[in-house]
Amino acid sequence: MVLNGPGRGLGMGQWSYLAVMGAFTFLGTIWLEWGLRTRVYRRWRRLALTVAPVAALFLLWDVYAISRGHWWFDEALITGVRLPGDVPVDELVFFVMIPIASVLALEAVRSATGLAAGDEAQRGGRRVPGGSGEVP
Repeated sequence: MVLNGPGRGLGMGQWSYLAVMGAFTFLGTIWLEWGLRTRVYRRWRRLALTVAPVAALFLLWDVYAISRGHWWFDEALITGVRLPGDVPVDELVFFVMIPIASVLALEAVRSATGLAAGDEAQRGGRRVPGGSGEVP
């Protein structure tokens, strides 16, 4: 990891990207875990298996786009901490937070409506009741 610029301070401008992500994605969806009992964080292995491939694919895409000059970041709005491939750590956080927010939103809809997504456990050809996807 590289911190860009000698003695460069970390003012609010450099935290803008992470602050907006935190405010609108994390804080905007975290309440679903408790309010609608989505149990997304409780099933952390399942969440990791969902998020990891998405994050890896988009990180590779970013490395390619950055190396070709197709994609860049405003240095004034990111922390300046870079991962291998010249990808800002802010971008990695984005690639993790957005899929988590999406999973939380999906599970919130399932919890509120009882609709099935097709991944529920089955017993004897019928879905097992358990908060989402109950078969009457």
